[in-house]
Amino acid sequence: MQVPVLPVADFFRNPENASFVLSPNGQFLAFAKPYKNRMNLFVTKIGSGDTSQLSYLLDRDISSFFWKGNNRLVYTRDLNGDENFHFFCVELGSKLTKELTPFKAVNAILIDEQKSNVNEILIGLNKDNKSLFDVYKLNCVSGKIELIQKNPGAVLQWICDHSGVLRIAIQSDGVNQQFLYRKDSHAAFTKVLTTSFKESLQPLLFTFDNKYVYASSNLGRDKAAIVIYDMEHAKEIAALFEHPTVDVDQITYSHKRKSISSVYVSTAKNEQIFLDTNAAHLHADLIQKLGTSNEVYLLNHDVREAKYIVRTISDQNLGSTYLYELKTKRLTKIADRAPWLQNRQLCEQMPIAFRAKDGLLIHGYLTLPVGRPARNLPVVVNPHGGPWLRDYWGWNPEVQFLANRGYAVLQVNYRGSTGYGKSFWQAGFKQWGRAMQQDITDGVNWLIKEGIANPQKIGIYGASYGGYATLAGLTFNPELYACGVDYVGISNMFTFMKTVPPYWKPFMNMMYEMVGDPVKDSILLHEISPVFHVHQIKAPLFIAQGANDPRVNKSESDQMVEALKKRGVKVNYMVKENEGHGFSNVENRLEFYQEMELFLAKHLGGSIYQAK
Repeated sequence: MQVPVLPVADFFRNPENASFVLSPNGQFLAFAKPYKNRMNLFVTKIGSGDTSQLSYLLDRDISSFFWKGNNRLVYTRDLNGDENFHFFCVELGSKLTKELTPFKAVNAILIDEQKSNVNEILIGLNKDNKSLFDVYKLNCVSGKIELIQKNPGAVLQWICDHSGVLRIAIQSDGVNQQFLYRKDSHAAFTKVLTTSFKESLQPLLFTFDNKYVYASSNLGRDKAAIVIYDMEHAKEIAALFEHPTVDVDQITYSHKRKSISSVYVSTAKNEQIFLDTNAAHLHADLIQKLGTSNEVYLLNHDVREAKYIVRTISDQNLGSTYLYELKTKRLTKIADRAPWLQNRQLCEQMPIAFRAKDGLLIHGYLTLPVGRPARNLPVVVNPHGGPWLRDYWGWNPEVQFLANRGYAVLQVNYRGSTGYGKSFWQAGFKQWGRAMQQDITDGVNWLIKEGIANPQKIGIYGASYGGYATLAGLTFNPELYACGVDYVGISNMFTFMKTVPPYWKPFMNMMYEMVGDPVKDSILLHEISPVFHVHQIKAPLFIAQGANDPRVNKSESDQMVEALKKRGVKVNYMVKENEGHGFSNVENRLEFYQEMELFLAKHLGGSIYQAK
């Protein structure tokens, strides 16, 4: 079945609506919706049909929002992609908006919503030291900010109990983590545990008696498990759930029933495993009503846990949002997220696995264009960013866009990706441009061997670390790729490490161990920095960069472009002055992907959308 080439905007325009959140009393729904090309905040009273607009931002989308009581909402946003986020509060009745953190060049982070307090939240501000976040109590009504906990040094995370009391602080010297703990608000924090960064203990929430914590831990094991952990005595009490092949680090819970509802496991696909019969029965009823073709998630609920926001999604569908009422088991559709897209026009994302050159088993995904035989296809290799993340099965607009243009899309969870245990993760240490890149190369060679890929029409595209992998692919495997697209990617390991945001500084010793030390490993970093080897690049290159990117400084792209120009090599270079680490504003996104469409079509022969 041949499918039409869809407009670029069908994949990358803002959704019709997003992020529905129930008010604590269950009477109102807050959500984000486009207003003059920006995602703004709206609210509707359930059953009334009346919707009110609460924000009118024109320069940048709202980043996140949550209810503070039943009559006000708190939202965050940054300016021009600088990732210095500010908090704002808006009242439902008056629609008056107040900026709560009006500090220039200061990043504000949420520490705890303080759900038992209708006026206050806990936030972190790097106001006094750009590298550290102190804890402040913020009154969302009066705007009063009060320092309640000075950062004693290198605390990267603060964790509250169910009463909203700060109980855990996690410090890092860049190599080791120290866990500080206190029994209550009157006690002092004391150091209870030190772990290497090569191990992981991540508290997820306190047990419902506030005595222990539920945590994701790989202490003493390769794959992270969900455990009950005694922070005071630094010991594991029990393993609640573990999986033989992947890490487990997500749980859901019911505060009302004081129980863990489920755990999430991501192998080839995503699976929710229920530990609570009430949650299992609720999910079974939703599956009966909605079918099994989509994944079904509970996003949030009212304080009584009587109403739930339900979301469906799949690899071929952005899904829909529903309201579920527990007492009557009534399910009401609220909205489709992208009603202009149809499943039959989109592609299945297929889990794959292959052996790397050294025998290591590598997992990933392959998406093939609809209606074309899986033979001799042009390919776009799409390495994920991070690199300490992984690709998951599910909706990916970039993958669907590329497949719609006739490309097979290969995603590789190369060594160093997270989710497959600490041994697999550590196998990527000091392997940027080496074994990590070889895993991507081995995936391409596997596609060629299987006859799926046309070896003369293979491109590579990625963002952030994926942008680095694109540059490394063109530099270190110049015969393999016909073209590349680098989106906010790293080109020079030395300058990259000098220009990271101040609040990344505590991680730098860890970065030196995982990637390389600019002094001790200077030869290695020179060898793996594409900018020093541009003479090896043969394929055409398209680079896109946000001018205000705090993570991968614009100089990373500037250097690459300048080095290529000195060789007389033409490179397409797109810079957006009002963007950061990736393009958030919809007009910039559309321009970038339209340029990518033309670039790939020129060098790989894929389809181009022709407006009628």
